[in-house]
Amino acid sequence: MTFNNNKFIKPILAAVVGSALTIMVYTFMLEPGSDTGNTDDGEKKPLYWVAPMDANYRRDEPGLSPMGMELVPVYDEGAGGGPDEGPGTIRISPDVVNNLGVRTATAQRKVMSSVIRTVGYVKYDEDELVQIHPRVEGWIERLYVKATGDPVEAGTPLYEIYSPTLVNAQEELVIALGRNNNQLIKASEDRLRALQLPNSAIEKLKKTKQIQQTVTFYAPKSGVVDNLNIRQGFFVKPGNTMMSIGNLDQVWVEAEVFESLAALVSEGMPVSMTVDYLPGKKWVGKVDYVQPTLDAMTRTLKVRLRFDNESGALKPNMFAQVELDTQQNEESLIVPKDAVIRTGDNDRVVLALGEGRFKSVAVAVGRVDDQYSEILSGIKAGERVVVSAQFLLDSESSKSSDFKRMNHGDQMDEGPASGWTSGIINEVNVDDRTINLSHQRIEAFNMMGMTMNFVVADNVDINMLKQGMTLEVEVSKGDGPMYEITDIKMVAPEEDRSAMGHDMGSDEMVMAADLADPANWTDAIVNSVNVEKRTANFTHKGIKNLGMMGMTMDFNLAPSVDVSMLQNGAAVQFIVEMPRDGFFEVTHVKLAEKE
Repeated sequence: MTFNNNKFIKPILAAVVGSALTIMVYTFMLEPGSDTGNTDDGEKKPLYWVAPMDANYRRDEPGLSPMGMELVPVYDEGAGGGPDEGPGTIRISPDVVNNLGVRTATAQRKVMSSVIRTVGYVKYDEDELVQIHPRVEGWIERLYVKATGDPVEAGTPLYEIYSPTLVNAQEELVIALGRNNNQLIKASEDRLRALQLPNSAIEKLKKTKQIQQTVTFYAPKSGVVDNLNIRQGFFVKPGNTMMSIGNLDQVWVEAEVFESLAALVSEGMPVSMTVDYLPGKKWVGKVDYVQPTLDAMTRTLKVRLRFDNESGALKPNMFAQVELDTQQNEESLIVPKDAVIRTGDNDRVVLALGEGRFKSVAVAVGRVDDQYSEILSGIKAGERVVVSAQFLLDSESSKSSDFKRMNHGDQMDEGPASGWTSGIINEVNVDDRTINLSHQRIEAFNMMGMTMNFVVADNVDINMLKQGMTLEVEVSKGDGPMYEITDIKMVAPEEDRSAMGHDMGSDEMVMAADLADPANWTDAIVNSVNVEKRTANFTHKGIKNLGMMGMTMDFNLAPSVDVSMLQNGAAVQFIVEMPRDGFFEVTHVKLAEKE
């Protein structure tokens, strides 16, 4: 019996080669080195943990920061986190974004509303306003108008006055008429007219030659009486304002425009106006005059508007809502008004970068209307901005943002580039060229004393740095996120204790504190006490010797502290020192003295 060898050998070889390739592929796919920081179930592994208030304080596992706060995990965003958006970018999970109610809008180029909405006050048309003044001294014998607001017609009597001056002027005309001296007659008539004696009274005097002891004066034009300052029997003299007569056929409205919008207003601009007491009624007019100066008190520009008022519906001193149509046609970059966070120092918006990433950026704001704000610089059209929950996102972004040293063409932080301080080495990592140092306050950076990691510059011999060594270091701001030690000075053994306040019999770095000096004691309130762990939570004022601002945080309690005296809500005073392990420790406590 014979077999066809080729018939059986070829399938066997194919199966062997296929199995080998399958094993190689699975071996490569499951190779441990291919793990990019994700667990088997797809969850990302933290690269390291950092302190919330100090990104230079790093640890390889969870724990507490020197200020008693939980360390925050930092993940590798290179695989799926999108491009690096620079300092200040934060990431929030989708469920948190939803719970916060975050809403966004797109920055776009469009024509802003050209209407300026403001307020105004109805006034008399001052071109038609007449002031009534006497030109002689005398007594008001009779007053025909009784109250402000009384309507009068041109030619109706206003008041009667007895004036010796007018009596003497009439006598002069009668004498001139008796002498038939034309020159004296004309001079006497001119004097009476200068004293505003009506022409009818002059003609009557020439005919009758009877001197009138009281003279009646009449309204020069129709209108309503305003500013009535006299009553019957009053003594008046030149310079007194007795009353005004205004015409309401046309009125002025004096509107106020904010200084930032003053450049948009011009004469002849169409305007519309409404008043509260006549809802639905609208008056249409135009800008009659723009004041050349701003009001020093209100910082507004006064604009005069003119409206027809034949029906008399508009009354002086009425409050009105005014809309001025600036007729702007140019497009500008705008965002919703609510998206802009306005502060005294700068204006900001929170950008939505996608995939739960947000960043707060500084912008320059131009015009603002009821709905939108004009953005002059800082963002581009098409970028999305947050319009709700932006204050919380801005606060979180600002913790790690570079606002004070923005690199958008601005000068980086102009503060000192380096500063000296002293400290004790806790740990040396030669491979990474980093050390963990418990240092005192760095005045150049306004940084309080704490325990943190530093990069050692290449010009410093890291092999000479040993754990427990006390030294002075020059700290500089490196190119990366960590501070860099660029120079060192060894502290002599006899200087070691005095410079660092180090207890000769202790391995801890102690900030020297004179118990008798009240300035070294800090006021605080006890919030909670953990007797087993010998920790307590305090709300304290600023700690001067550490340069620490007031806040609420956890502290370790030194063995010398009597825990039983710490009761919740108790007002105490304490002294805080910072041991080598980096956790702030309360070394002395006393009850606060009652005032």
